Amino acid sequence: MAVADWAASPPDWREALDELKAHIAPAFKRSEQRTSAGLFIDGLLSGVERKTGWMLAEEAGLGRPYRIQSLLGRSSWSADALCDVVRRYSIDALGDPDGVLVVDETGFLKKGVHSVGVARQYSGTAGRIENSQIGVFASYASRWGHALIDRRLYLPKAWANDPERRRKASVPYDIAFATKPAIATEMVAKLLDEGLRAAGTYIRGGLLPLGACAAEPAGSGQADLLFRLRPIRNQPCRDGRCGRPALDNRGMLPAGQE
Repeated sequence: MAVADWAASPPDWREALDELKAHIAPAFKRSEQRTSAGLFIDGLLSGVERKTGWMLAEEAGLGRPYRIQSLLGRSSWSADALCDVVRRYSIDALGDPDGVLVVDETGFLKKGVHSVGVARQYSGTAGRIENSQIGVFASYASRWGHALIDRRLYLPKAWANDPERRRKASVPYDIAFATKPAIATEMVAKLLDEGLRAAGTYIRGGLLPLGACAAEPAGSGQADLLFRLRPIRNQPCRDGRCGRPALDNRGMLPAGQE
């Protein structure tokens, strides 16, 4: 159901939430997984201050957090497949001719050293160098609202080049080091090649690939500078397989293709 279908009248949020759960259910193989996923979503939307396994379990009326922990850490289901389902659901609900794609990075402060990609690196969340993970996120925004539609974890070189650390953290073999601008470029190219239609693509200044295309400032304030890339269909990709010019190892367009 598109937002435009019920924007003029107060929606039944519980009914809409049940429809969402039914929509994502095929991403989970077992009925227990689907039930746990529904409880997890309810917990995320609740007023619980800290969304830990214990707190979410208590909110769901469970005596122990094992079902929530099993869903997130031990159950077999594809996060990428679920992301694809959520993306289609979001675009169907929020799609608009003037909708835009927004790409930005964010940091997650950590205390340990075992979480995948964790390192002492600059985090925009903290505004300084901190022990953190960094993710690159894409969201779709229109007059009807906005939603995250894709994500990628940044893997620092120290992690990418350490086979033993990768093995212990179960980092997939095909995940190689890529700069955050390169990740953003690949993410945008992938979404556009899948048929996503957007009036513009906005990338936070720190993720703008050097030489990728002409850019014009679309906001005020250096810290929050956004760039609108146009034309979007000329957005390059890393390896050229998308049919557009490929960036070299420096993230630049080859000579003669600027």
